[in-house]
Amino acid sequence: MADPTIDVRYVANLARINLSDEEVRDYTSQLEGVMKHIAKLSEVDVEGIEPTAHASSLSNRVRQGVPVASIPAEGFLQNAPDQANGMLRVPKVVDA
Repeated sequence: MADPTIDVRYVANLARINLSDEEVRDYTSQLEGVMKHIAKLSEVDVEGIEPTAHASSLSNRVRQGVPVASIPAEGFLQNAPDQANGMLRVPKVVDA
């Protein structure tokens, strides 16, 4: 890593953030500390260590694709506020 300094005003401008002079000094020292820590981590020997994207293995839990019976129309319509001819009636929203 070549230079661990960051132009905080430039980064703040890119993020559309207004910073006071005191905030710029504080963030500059904090970011320099972070960059020094990253530089120190780059010295660690990682030979033979397999790259990972996450510390633990992740997988989605999915249910089996087993067909099940559908809800009968009567069961579906029992909570419908308005019915007509065994179907759900929807209020008119567009006037002709």
